[in-house]
Amino acid sequence: MYDNYYNNQTPLYRQRLTMQQAQEIALQRVPGQVLHSDMEHGVLVYEFFILTNQNRIYEVEINAKTGKIMKVEEEDLD
Repeated sequence: MYDNYYNNQTPLYRQRLTMQQAQEIALQRVPGQVLHSDMEHGVLVYEFFILTNQNRIYEVEINAKTGKIMKVEEEDLD
């Protein structure tokens, strides 16, 4: 009875956002142009560096499992 239900489900520990989905979340928070993106230290956190129209660079970290914004920080250009 439940065999098909459980066989068709992706285990929760395998579900995560794609880099593109995380980038869209980051750009909603800090609009601009993504200069660099990466997965931070192999942890399930996407990291984006975004250049705004005001020529400021922000680092935005997104939890790859939940989509939650974990950090928004303006980069010091000095």
